[in-house]
Amino acid sequence: MRRVFAKVGTTKAFAAVGRALVRVDEKLLRVTRGRFGVGSPIGLRTLLLTTTGRRSGQPRQVPLLYVEHDGAYVVIGSNWGGEQHPAWSANLLATPAATAAIRGRTIPVTAQLLTGAERQTTWDAVAAYWPAYNTYATRAPHREIRVFRLDPA
Repeated sequence: MRRVFAKVGTTKAFAAVGRALVRVDEKLLRVTRGRFGVGSPIGLRTLLLTTTGRRSGQPRQVPLLYVEHDGAYVVIGSNWGGEQHPAWSANLLATPAATAAIRGRTIPVTAQLLTGAERQTTWDAVAAYWPAYNTYATRAPHREIRVFRLDPA
């Protein structure tokens, strides 16, 4: 089922629907402490990331697909292939300390922006899980989509 949605995930229509579902996903993940999100029934792994707003200093939450890779959680700042980097990624650059609600646990994490060969290797692993990221990259040719490793603190 995930493969079917991964194919649908490459469409612009899916990106529009996905943006609309972010608030619902955020609420589900908050209530279930990361146990259940919109994509759970089809096997998508989603975490609820809480960052510190770079301007406001207030907590900001966002649901994100993730992949476990080399003992860390990897998240992608695709912004559905939009022109701008997502705000949460700028928040992590300003303050790498965050928390991730995953499978009923809230885990303190430290974010690291990946670059070079490490970014590419990690990107390939995540794109194998959710191939739509490659499509999002083609929609955003003027920017390199940010890839973050979230290491449990």
